[in-house]
Amino acid sequence: MDAMELLDPFVRMLDDVASSDAIRTLESGKDIGSVWPGIVQSGYLDALVDEASGGAGLSLAEIAPLIGALGAHALPLPVADTMVARALLAQAGVSAPEGPIVLAPALAQPLVGVLLADHALVDTGDALILSPIAALNPQVTGVHGSLAGWLSGDPQGPVLDRPAGGLRPIAAVLRALLMAGAAERLAAMSATYANDRVQFGKPIGRQQALQQMLAVMAEDMVACRIAAQLGASHWPLVPATLAATAKITTSAAAIRIAASAHAVHGAIGISADHDLQLLTRRLHEWRLADGSEGYWSAVLGEARLNDPASTVDWVRTAIFA
Repeated sequence: MDAMELLDPFVRMLDDVASSDAIRTLESGKDIGSVWPGIVQSGYLDALVDEASGGAGLSLAEIAPLIGALGAHALPLPVADTMVARALLAQAGVSAPEGPIVLAPALAQPLVGVLLADHALVDTGDALILSPIAALNPQVTGVHGSLAGWLSGDPQGPVLDRPAGGLRPIAAVLRALLMAGAAERLAAMSATYANDRVQFGKPIGRQQALQQMLAVMAEDMVACRIAAQLGASHWPLVPATLAATAKITTSAAAIRIAASAHAVHGAIGISADHDLQLLTRRLHEWRLADGSEGYWSAVLGEARLNDPASTVDWVRTAIFA
């Protein structure tokens, strides 16, 4: 299937059910009733599920643009997590629940979207367990507008085989794809605002300092897209080196992109009525989720130091193989 043939109807669906007002409703009331049914009915949740199990049988690379679109809409619902979870459940012959599922590589960390999920697919280190969220005592982070939270306790439910490397590399790539999508929309929003906002008789986008800032944003946005696509190039087993490359690049760029977007927009960008802050808050949240650039830099560095090959040969085999 052509990429645009897959992406266009998905974006139209998100435009309908995941508008900025819908995102604000999710943040304020945590009611998914106006958003989730439309996503379920679209059929995209089974995009990664094998055709033999009733899904589309697509790869992570093929649905990467869809996950980017979720990021561009600043959607806090764990839709991408649910896609992955449903594929893993189908592979294990376990029926998937109807509601959202969050990936939980570890319980001792904030999990994005957990307050909107019905179930968690928990990586215990030995196996995966599909557990109701209610059994894991969800706790809020206290961050404004955040729908992330901590889980604790013993997961209860069906047990699945744990993929090699566990859930963390997969989850990290999902966050990288979400950040790449958000970065692309922020770059477009900032360029449009700079061209439309007139000050002292001319658009502010004609100022050399702003042009430089927008150029760096565009560079970061493209780097995020390439790194995230690289991370999504393997499925269902995601090598830690690819996850690290994707997450380091996107997480490091997220800080610069968010800061530049707010610098271009000025004070209006932080107002509750403006969509910019929806995206930049989510960008910071995804940056920290499932390992920040610091965590994944240590993983990548250790992998490099443990390999006697030259750096060029190691990059060829560990990153681009």
